[in-house]
Amino acid sequence: MSSSSSIGRFNVWDYVVFAAMLLVSAIIGIYYAFAGGGQKTSKDYLMGGRSMTALPVALSLTASFMSAVTVLGTPAEVYRFGAIFSIFAITYALVVLCSAEIFLPVFYRLGITSTYEYLELRFNKYLRLCGTVLFVVQTTLYTGIVIYAPALALNQVTGFDLWGAVVATGVVCTFYCTLGGLKAVVWTDVFQVGIMVAGFSSVIIRAVVFQEGIGHIVNDSYYGGRLNFWDFNPNPLQRHTFWTIVIGGTFTWTGIYGVNQSQVQRYIACKTRFHAKLSLYINLVGLWAILACAVLCGLALYSIYKDCDPWTAKQVSAPDQLMPYLVLDILRDFPGLPGLFVASAYSGTLSTVSSSINALAAVTVEDLIRPYFRSLSEKKLSWISMGMSLFYGGVCIAMAALASVMGALLQAALSIFGMVGGPLLGLFALGILCSFANGMGAFVGLVSGFAISLWVGIGAQIYPPLPVRTIPLSLSTAGCNISSSSNFTSPTENPVTTLFYTQAKEYTRPVLADNWYSLSYLYFSTLGTLVTVAVGIVTSLLTGTSPRTVIEWKS
Repeated sequence: MSSSSSIGRFNVWDYVVFAAMLLVSAIIGIYYAFAGGGQKTSKDYLMGGRSMTALPVALSLTASFMSAVTVLGTPAEVYRFGAIFSIFAITYALVVLCSAEIFLPVFYRLGITSTYEYLELRFNKYLRLCGTVLFVVQTTLYTGIVIYAPALALNQVTGFDLWGAVVATGVVCTFYCTLGGLKAVVWTDVFQVGIMVAGFSSVIIRAVVFQEGIGHIVNDSYYGGRLNFWDFNPNPLQRHTFWTIVIGGTFTWTGIYGVNQSQVQRYIACKTRFHAKLSLYINLVGLWAILACAVLCGLALYSIYKDCDPWTAKQVSAPDQLMPYLVLDILRDFPGLPGLFVASAYSGTLSTVSSSINALAAVTVEDLIRPYFRSLSEKKLSWISMGMSLFYGGVCIAMAALASVMGALLQAALSIFGMVGGPLLGLFALGILCSFANGMGAFVGLVSGFAISLWVGIGAQIYPPLPVRTIPLSLSTAGCNISSSSNFTSPTENPVTTLFYTQAKEYTRPVLADNWYSLSYLYFSTLGTLVTVAVGIVTSLLTGTSPRTVIEWKS
């Protein structure tokens, strides 16, 4: 792949910075494998012995929520659709409030390792199995894409070796998860959050200097229509408005923060309930900081490229590649800084993947092995947990390889499983908030919520919403002086990232497509949750209340 001479390339220092980040992560893993007498029980391994304090857990929650998708995707999102994305700040506050005040007290007091244990305690073991299987499938799919997509975007711009990066991150991740358990996951996340902030900061500081002050950036964004904070259009079909982000976003993210094993597992590992709540509230500050960084990067992107959009000018083949392109453009005279940015993108990947591996191991051991093999000793279980970490690490690398072959398919599968979050959240909400719900109601609710979500989701995959619903803002290539536009050739016909932008073909769209299927993607979860809860309540009332003891959520 020939590259344009104007844009920098990776040099030796960039690789050194990247390798150093992987090395430090691995060392932390080795340290926690042997510190304090190692991992004696499966609880030590999967829960950090329930002795973690609030601050590292908070940073860890922030880190794994921020995958490379945040580092590469959010700035490009702001660049294309404007700063309305920053309304997510309100969403995050609501999500943290719900998680800390409704879900956390229940899970913490029950002292469970897997959130799906709650489903058995509250309903029955079949629902627990449903939850577990859905989680395992969803997380492995997600992890494959999280490893592969950023590697592809970075590879096409910087020439950073694609499979070298995928395998290196996968192996290092598996290594420290397998050796160090949850403690290693949390402390490597703390380190990786530092790297992410450093990567973002270097870009922002350099961009501000490059544009001679932050005033210029804000000014350009204002005149380019990028400061579109307030859009109170109540239409649920518009992709991002104040309401879709605040209402839809809250349901979507509560499904991830409130009941998703990868997140819950960590705040339950705190030593007291106070620390657990505190970790969520500190993590909120982290989320705000990261969001602010990402939005600022997006505005800087616009300010620098307002007269010459690299995406329209075919300098990059997908919006995900704008951020690496900017980094190579403005940081090319600073050896090691482009490497720092790539390290920050991969830190996002590592922290997400490591918490996924740890959560998958926990769910497998607690929900699929412990209940059926009662004779196993704690020592054996902790060895099995390690084996599971190793196994899931391998699975995740395999999924990344699969993503390279079937990107479109996997992306579709992921969006379909993104719809699992809604009904599952509904299931937990039903159990915790409705004392009269029973197993039958919960099951019928879950299935119907799932069915509705799938219907909308698959419909939206087949008939993508029209531009009138997504409202991309104008981009200009008036100021470009590109001699030949063939400098940037994309190795694959359609990388994972460009799939979203394939234009709807000119065929007749069914009536459903422009109403029902054009629902904002943020409302998919909301729909699933509300249908699950509503159907669950009705069915429970019809089939009589459950004789099982109800676990009250007020302590």
